[in-house]
Amino acid sequence: MSIDSQFVHKMWNDHELSKMVEGGIPYPMLSDAGGKVGTVYGVYDEDAGVETRGRFIIDPDGVIQAYEVLTPPVGRNINETFRQVQAFQLIRETKGGEATPSGWKPGKSTLKPSINLVGKVWEEWKTKQAFD
Repeated sequence: MSIDSQFVHKMWNDHELSKMVEGGIPYPMLSDAGGKVGTVYGVYDEDAGVETRGRFIIDPDGVIQAYEVLTPPVGRNINETFRQVQAFQLIRETKGGEATPSGWKPGKSTLKPSINLVGKVWEEWKTKQAFD
């Protein structure tokens, strides 16, 4: 979502994004003309009439699970966003019975949160990595 119009989004997808991501981005882009949504999320600069680049992962219950706000010169990584969405989906599916440590990818080992894991995360993760 950005303050750009749907027409600018189409041009951006057709001429830029589709060259960076095969087939273009797999989700609709939304227009926040006037910055109403950006204001709610704290990324709209009313004086400049622009939004700071922000990424918000919101679960099906409407709870923000993650967010990242970057200054314009810093690019985003869509693959990391997809990885995080997949991690949140797994955690939701297992009702918190699994945890996805830093660098986790779908199909790789997870950790089982428990009191016995406290102080032993590295040891447990290192052992699982040997089998992935």
